[in-house]
Amino acid sequence: MELQQLRYFVAAADLRNFTRAAERCGVAQPSLSQQIAKLEQSLGKTLLDRSGRRVALTDAGEEFYERAVKILSLVDEAERVGSGAVERPRLRVGAIPTIAPYLLPPVLKEFSAKNAAAEVSVVEDLTAEIVSGCIAGDLDVGIVALPIDDAPLHVEQLFREELLVALPARHPLAKKNRVTAAELAREPFVLLSEAHCLGEQIVSYCRQRECPPRVHCRSGQLLTVQELVGLGYGLSFVPEMARATDRSKLRVYRSLAGAKPMRTVAMIWHRFRVQQPTVAAFRETLKKSRTTSVANEK
Repeated sequence: MELQQLRYFVAAADLRNFTRAAERCGVAQPSLSQQIAKLEQSLGKTLLDRSGRRVALTDAGEEFYERAVKILSLVDEAERVGSGAVERPRLRVGAIPTIAPYLLPPVLKEFSAKNAAAEVSVVEDLTAEIVSGCIAGDLDVGIVALPIDDAPLHVEQLFREELLVALPARHPLAKKNRVTAAELAREPFVLLSEAHCLGEQIVSYCRQRECPPRVHCRSGQLLTVQELVGLGYGLSFVPEMARATDRSKLRVYRSLAGAKPMRTVAMIWHRFRVQQPTVAAFRETLKKSRTTSVANEK
């Protein structure tokens, strides 16, 4: 058994695809497949099920994957220590764009006050990329909206958040304290693009309420959606945390009558990778921050 074989195996298990795993490892796909086969032969066990469209771990593979990830993580850490290089503690956080600008700044400010030496990097990207980054080890922590495909990830729910109806300030419905799904059915909507989970979550919710939205316009940025609402292009649904930072008088926010649309925000990280104390400190800061915020809201 060789370390390189473990790296190839973990990459294939993470990405569920031999071609993409080979690209990550910088080798030809046949070479990667051959080395994984040799690893299986040396163990006398089949680790990967190759029968479907996507590679899947067998029962033996699940057990071996956990150990392989821990071994590689410890080896990487030992190499860093053995090199003698003095490294700053680091924190690599990923968050989806409808969360990052509202949640992260105050949390990172509090974290940095106690961890001034830490080198912090923030990635804003779509859910699939944040999940992939956490699985691959490119990100230490991800902040996403559920549900996700969480196979090798630890998922810790942080809070549930209401999605509010955003309206132009002069819209007739703005005079009401609450609006109904039936009233929204007649209105044009401005939504996030299909690539964003929030945009599709809103479409799904409206269909469940038998008021599928008439999508007039889509945008890749939530701030642009809010600005278009303010200019009268249509209505939208916006997370409560985005409303809390909106100081514009061009738009207002109202709760929906009846069952309210909600989303669950969660923190994710790899279950088996060894993480620096800095990462654990950030997770605690984030949890404490949300607990304090919820208590203040009550």
